[in-house]
Amino acid sequence: MRALDTLLTLALMTSVAHTAAAAQDALAEGRLGLYDAREFRATTGRCSDCPTPPQALWYFQDDTIAVPRADAAGFDPALSAQDDVKQWVIARDGQPDAQKPALVWLGSPQRADGARLDADGRALTFADGRRSGFALVPQLPTNVSWFNADSVRWLQGQSLSLRGSAGDDRYTARTIWPSSFDIDLAALKPHPLQAGETLATLVRADQGGAQLPAASRLLWERTPGAAAAAVGKPVLALMLNGAQGDDDEAHGGHFALATGLMGEHGRWGDWLVANFYNLDIHSEKGIVASMLPMDAYLTDLNSGQSWYRPSWMLVAVLRDDRAPRLVDQGLARVFNHFYRHDFSYRHATANCAGISLDTLRALGWGLPLLGPTSKAKAWLGLPWMTLKDMSVASGLQAYEYMMAERSGLFPFAAFNVAGSDLVGRLATGHSGDNGLEKVLADDLEALIFVRVPQIPSSRAFGREPVASYEEYMARVPAERSQWIVRPAPPREFPEALRDPQAPKEPLPGSRRALIVWLAGLAAVAAFILSRILRR
Repeated sequence: MRALDTLLTLALMTSVAHTAAAAQDALAEGRLGLYDAREFRATTGRCSDCPTPPQALWYFQDDTIAVPRADAAGFDPALSAQDDVKQWVIARDGQPDAQKPALVWLGSPQRADGARLDADGRALTFADGRRSGFALVPQLPTNVSWFNADSVRWLQGQSLSLRGSAGDDRYTARTIWPSSFDIDLAALKPHPLQAGETLATLVRADQGGAQLPAASRLLWERTPGAAAAAVGKPVLALMLNGAQGDDDEAHGGHFALATGLMGEHGRWGDWLVANFYNLDIHSEKGIVASMLPMDAYLTDLNSGQSWYRPSWMLVAVLRDDRAPRLVDQGLARVFNHFYRHDFSYRHATANCAGISLDTLRALGWGLPLLGPTSKAKAWLGLPWMTLKDMSVASGLQAYEYMMAERSGLFPFAAFNVAGSDLVGRLATGHSGDNGLEKVLADDLEALIFVRVPQIPSSRAFGREPVASYEEYMARVPAERSQWIVRPAPPREFPEALRDPQAPKEPLPGSRRALIVWLAGLAAVAAFILSRILRR
C-alpha cells in the first residue's frame, strides 16, 4: 500500500496535459466570512502599503494573504487585548462597526469550483465540461502523513471546491473542499436533545464518528421552517476539532469560532475562522495562527484539521449580522495584539479555547465558569513534579494546568460551555439585558449540530477529544517516554518588532506560587537553623 501511495503522489505531481483549469482569482467573487471578497485585495506579507500591523505581515512574508481595501480593524496599543475589546464594545454601545480583519490567510492565489476528480486521481472535470490535469502542493517534510489512494476513493463522486493555482495544463491544489460537507437544509427536521443527551454525548458517539459520513441535526428553531430558510442568513459557529490518532500531545483537540453567511445548498466553506495557535513554534503541518477561510482551516492538504481528526460544529443561524460582526471584529482586535506579542500563547491559560471564550466574555456573553481542576493538586503538584522530573518548568506547568479555568483549558469543555449556554439558556430567551448574549438571544433563529468526518489519508484516524485532565492521562501511556510526540521547533520573534510600550503581562500564577513555596522553604530552613544554633 505504501508503494501504491508513493506512485500516486508522483503521478499527481506529474499530471498529464489537459486544457486550462477553470480557475479564477481567489477574491474575484464570493465571500470571506461576512464580507464581500472584493472588499479585500490579495498580496503577500512583504507588502509595504497594507493597513496591517507589521508584526502580522512578518508571519506571511511569502504566502498569499488578503487585506481590506478600507476599514481595517484597529487596536489600542496601551491596553491589553481583552481590555481593548471591552473598551471598544462599550464605546460602540454594543454595536459593530465597519471594520474588517486586518489580515486573512488565503494561502492560494486562485480558486476553482465544481470540479470532479477522476478515478485515478490525475485529472479534473469541471461543471462546464472543461478538463484539467490535477496536482498537489508539496508535502511539508515535517508532515508525517499525506493524501493517498484512500483519499482519491473517498473524494469520488463529489463536487470539489479547490484553492491553489492553475497552470497551462493542470490545477495544483492546496485545499480540497468536498460537497459532502454541505448542510442539507431541506432535509433537516427538528430533533432536539433527548433525555440523557447533551452536546458532549453527541460528540462522543461512535468515538467521534471520524469514519462516518458528515451529518447535521436540527436541535432547535424559533419557528417552523427557520432552518430550511437559512440560506443567506448570518451565522456564528462554535468549532471543536477532535483528538489526533498519532500524537499524544493532541488528545485535547482544538477550538475555534467562525462567522459567515449560510451559503446556497448549505455550503459553508467560505466562513471565516479565528484560529489561535502558538506563534512561537514551527508547526509540523505548517499551521500559523490567523483568521482564514473555513475550507483552508479544514482541508488545506498540510494544515487542514479534517485531514487528521474529526470535527463538530454548533451553528447558530441568526436573523441579523450584528452578533457575528461583533465577534468577528472583537477577534480581529485580539489578533492584532497577538501578532504583536502583547500576550503569549499559553497551553493552560491562553490557548485556542481560553482566548476565544475570553473574547466572547469581553463582548458581553456571560459564559459560565467551571473553576479549576484542583487547587490542592496545583499547590502540591508544583514541588512534586519539580522533584519528580528534576525540572522547575515541569512543576510550574503542573500548577498551571491544575489551576486553569477548565472552560479555557480544554477545547471540549469550551464547546460544551458555550454550546450548552446557547441551547439551554439563550435559545429560551434567558439572557442578560445587554451585551453580546442579549443580541444572540434576540436574533437566534436556529441551532444546528454538525459532525464533520476525517478525510481518509495515510494518517491514523482520530476520535473525540478529552474533557478533563484525568481523561487525558487515562488515554496516554503511563510512561512519558512512550508518548508519540511531534517535534515543534521554536520560532524566534524579532525583538525589533516588539513594542516596548505595550502593557506587560501579569506574572503567571505559577510563578507567584513558586515564590510562596520558596519563601515557605526559606522560613522553615531559617527556623531549623535557629533551633540548631540555640543548642
